[in-house]
Amino acid sequence: MSHPKPLNLPFDPIDRAAESWRAHFGPSAAMAAVTSIMRAHQILLSQLDSLLKPYDLTFARYEGLVLLTFSKTGALPLSRIGERLMVHPTSVTNTVDRLEKSGFVRRRPNPRDGRGVLAEITDAGRDVVRRATADLMEAEFGLTMYAEDELHRMFGQLRTLRVAAGDFPVSAIRQDEGHGGLL
Repeated sequence: MSHPKPLNLPFDPIDRAAESWRAHFGPSAAMAAVTSIMRAHQILLSQLDSLLKPYDLTFARYEGLVLLTFSKTGALPLSRIGERLMVHPTSVTNTVDRLEKSGFVRRRPNPRDGRGVLAEITDAGRDVVRRATADLMEAEFGLTMYAEDELHRMFGQLRTLRVAAGDFPVSAIRQDEGHGGLL
């Protein structure tokens, strides 16, 4: 897997920033945590996009194809795609445009809504999802440095943030043995 160019700094810049933060503003734990999350996002997105580049995909486009793969009919309204991927309608339009140019989806009228449009995955889209997913799974989505129990804990900790942001109610969390007790 291609990795972003290492910074090779002789110190942890986020820890250093936290020290300065404490000296100037006070407690720095939240600042250090959010800065670490943002840096982790940059690193992971770069790694995943590098893995998906041979398939003419970015991670955002891959997520759209996977969502269509998981749908009952292989087709969803653009508004539903945006809702499920938690992105702005403009981002959905751009994603579907690129997927359509690559031959991975096609647009068709929504039979339930005369003005609406469905994005439908093609056979080529299903094939590329299968092949790209095999590569992502082999690379463990860039998280090979974590044990499975650590990944479950990380998921739970970040879910707390998502619940607090109103992504979904805590009552929607299901018990599931296969996900450390929560799914």
